[in-house]
Amino acid sequence: MKKWFVLLIGFMLMVMLVACGDSNDDAAVEADVDEDNGAVAETDDDDTAVEEQEDITLRIAWWGDQPRHELTNEVIEMFQEQNPHIKIEPEYAGWDDYWQRLAPQAAANELPDIIQMDLSRITQYADNNQLADLTPYIGEQIDVSNIADTIVSGGEVNDGIYGFNLGVNAVGFHYNPALLEELGVDEIPEDWTWDDYSEISEKAADAGVYFDTGMKADVFFHYYLRTHGHSLYGADGGLGYDDDQLFIDFFTMVTDQVEKGLTPTPDYLAQLSGFEDDPVVKGEGIWQWSNQFVGLQQVAGVPFNMHPMPGPGASDGLFLKPSMYFSIAENSEHKEAAAQFIDFWVNDIEANKIILGDRGVPGSSAVKDALASEVSEAQAAIFEYIEWAEQNSSDMGPPDPAEAGQIIDLLDNLAEEMAYGQATPEDAADRFRQQAEGILN
Repeated sequence: MKKWFVLLIGFMLMVMLVACGDSNDDAAVEADVDEDNGAVAETDDDDTAVEEQEDITLRIAWWGDQPRHELTNEVIEMFQEQNPHIKIEPEYAGWDDYWQRLAPQAAANELPDIIQMDLSRITQYADNNQLADLTPYIGEQIDVSNIADTIVSGGEVNDGIYGFNLGVNAVGFHYNPALLEELGVDEIPEDWTWDDYSEISEKAADAGVYFDTGMKADVFFHYYLRTHGHSLYGADGGLGYDDDQLFIDFFTMVTDQVEKGLTPTPDYLAQLSGFEDDPVVKGEGIWQWSNQFVGLQQVAGVPFNMHPMPGPGASDGLFLKPSMYFSIAENSEHKEAAAQFIDFWVNDIEANKIILGDRGVPGSSAVKDALASEVSEAQAAIFEYIEWAEQNSSDMGPPDPAEAGQIIDLLDNLAEEMAYGQATPEDAADRFRQQAEGILN
């Protein structure tokens, strides 16, 4: 009897030991799972689990010049200090190199998490399912309580928001008023015309300087078309104008400027050895977007003024454009964290004291109010110009088509041929229509 009793007690002890072992093994498995997820569960007196945040690495890419690179890296450092679990790896380049780098990354489904995106490219990348729809993050990770719906909708493509508008922008003429005085021109009339532009250019050439350094073909041809009630792209998917005389008239004016020595030739610009030789640095004018005004003055080192575009029809030609966007790649594994950075960029006041509208006048009313006493004289000029443009412009219209990048390249190539005298505006107009319609259709 005692023997059986001893055996029974032994058996019960073995069962208890096995049960304890299973419990310990389960605890070990749970700990391993927590470690694999990047967080170790701890318990307090109330047995409530507290998890540490997972370490995340985000890649961000943008185009720009050296001042933009420096200020963007400053904002990234500020964000990382406030979010130590998020590391951000920057990738940046000039405009042309930027898109050349981005294309193979997109093809390989390896785009950076956050991508600076342009109006001319956003439809292409969205249609290729390479950008994430930001709609689920707007109002959640991205606070829009101080941002107008019209600004948010600036990144709309089809039925989604594929880029968050970083600021408002408008084209204009940026010039050195001291140089203008030397030419005997007291001021540029507010309602000046293209004829006025040519006359002032001739006075500058007689004095041995350039009044301006030329125009980006697609930007300013599009403006010219709008002043005549048309656009570069049509709602039907083709070109937005039928009369090629508009193309001929605009590019005849542009090529005449080059032939007469009123604006630099492509050869001259190609031979510049650096910033110190650039006509803009010497104080000569430039046609460009308003957000580039501060960087221009930093490089030139002389005060510049901003002036509206020539007319007639200037208010029809001018429109407020999203300066650029931040988009999130569809292949990103950390979309919420990327959206958190976008929110920081557009809403954090201290961050915007660094940015100071480099990517356009901020969309947040709270940020604009906070910056009112912070901005430099140059930045204040941008704010004033945009405020004026809000009252003297027309609707932007739909976003550029997916093929806009190819159209821009085509126009640039034809503009260069005309500047070199290798093609007439009449020939280029015909070639542009044939090739552009083929691309768009």
